Amino acid sequence: MSLNIVNLVGRVGRDPEVKYFESGTVLCTLTLAVSRRSSKRDEADWFNLKIWGKTAEIAANYVRKGSLIGVHGSLEIETWKDRNTGIDRSSPVIKVDRLDLLGSKRDNDSNSDGGYQRESYEF
Repeated sequence: MSLNIVNLVGRVGRDPEVKYFESGTVLCTLTLAVSRRSSKRDEADWFNLKIWGKTAEIAANYVRKGSLIGVHGSLEIETWKDRNTGIDRSSPVIKVDRLDLLGSKRDNDSNSDGGYQRESYEF
């Protein structure tokens, strides 16, 4: 038996980048900073996220730098050959299956009462 499940909650490091393909597929990429407590201080671990389809459209419309989100997905190792050196390269990426918008209403709307909202998107 094998298991590849990733659950993360953190803050978005930059505004999402969105690509629309001729096939109609949508890809959204972004970075996520997740706090990791160490004995001396909190440190951030950074993760690259890829979100596809309808969930990517939701991320493109509602997620911004600094947004608090939760993601559920799987870890993939992307590999490629460096164009300049010819060396094989790799990078871990989280393929997101579910996106939870966790920020407060105040994060998204300056006229709100400051209550927290949670919205999940999974397609």
